[in-house]
This record gives sequence, C-alpha cells and structure tokens, in this order.
Amino acid sequence: MIRLLVGLGNPGPDYEDTRHNAGFWWIDAVARELRTTLVPERSYWGLVARVNRAEGPLWLLEPQTYMNLSGKSVAALARFFKIAPDEILVAHDELDLLPGQMKLKRGGSHAGHNGLKDMQAQLGSADFWRLRLGIGHPGVKAEVVNYVLKKPSPTDREAIHECIQKSLQVLDLLLAADMERATMKLNARPPRPKPPRPQTPPSTDGSTGAT
Repeated sequence: MIRLLVGLGNPGPDYEDTRHNAGFWWIDAVARELRTTLVPERSYWGLVARVNRAEGPLWLLEPQTYMNLSGKSVAALARFFKIAPDEILVAHDELDLLPGQMKLKRGGSHAGHNGLKDMQAQLGSADFWRLRLGIGHPGVKAEVVNYVLKKPSPTDREAIHECIQKSLQVLDLLLAADMERATMKLNARPPRPKPPRPQTPPSTDGSTGAT
C-alpha cells in the first residue's frame, strides 16, 4: 500500500510553470481528485495534505526546500509516521521520456536527478516508487539545467497534463500498490479504429442491392 505521495519541484512563482515542476503539477491534480488542500507544515518543510481513507491515512507532500534538498522534507514526514520507502510514490520530471509519455518504476539509479538523489541519501534507500513524467531532452547535456528550469511549449505542456489526467484513472491501483495492473493501463494504447465496411456495389439490374 502507498501511504505517501510526493511531487518534486521548486517553490515560488518563478518556477511554478517550469518543466522541473511536473511533480508538483501531478500532486496538485491528485489533491483536486481527492478533494483535499495542501497547507504549509513547517515540521516537514513542505506543503502537506492528509486524506483519511479506510486503509489508513494517505499523505500528499510537495517539498518546499528546493529540488536539491527534497529528501530533507520527505524523510522528515516519512520517519515521523513510520512510512517505509516502498510505501512512497514520487512523481517527477523525466528527461529520457518525451512529453506525453510516463512510466512507473521502483528503485534504481537517480540518473542525475537531484531531487531523487537527495531522497535516496536522506531515506537511506532507493526502494521507493517513481512515476516518471516525460518532459523530453534538449539534446545536449550542457543545456539540461537551463532546459528544465524553462516553461515547456504549449503543445508539450498539454501533453504532460494529458499524461497526468491519464494517471488519475489508475490512482486507486497506485494507492493499492497494484503496480502491475496500473502499468498495463498506463501503457495501454487506444484501440485501432476498425476499417470501414466495404459498400455493396449496385446491382446490374438497376436495384440498390438493399434487402
């Protein structure tokens, strides 16, 4: 079961619409879906919401420590409520996926993502779930920092938000940690349209061919 949902990003209006804040966009969407509101909690250095569910409380968190210190916020809340790393799902921007793509993953390398890197350091484990929201890659490694801190194009932004909306359709599966079924639904392609039925050719006796 997932007990803590985390969205990674940077606080403040200067960063609000930048690619690096895709994790914040996801948590905001989840909060709307669950009809809850995030509020500042100084004890956890973040914006926090608690949702009471039959299975137990669910926590939503947006660290306000800036990306490089995200783990400070996550670890503070997780330790206080005794939430294990594998009970955490973190949403974050992903350079290796195109806008409109997303993937679920558990554990693994932080791949240079400073938010994930600090979470691993502060939790002492990489064994948490990640929802990787594609933002695309600038093509040149030296341009990555500038790229993630800029706003996406309107087309890319729409693709990212469509991804977020699609993920909400499997929110119950994510919270139940039924990641196999969630992955199947997230990766499902729309059904191919059926080819049009061939029209009945007109008969040679002048009738329409209808019966």
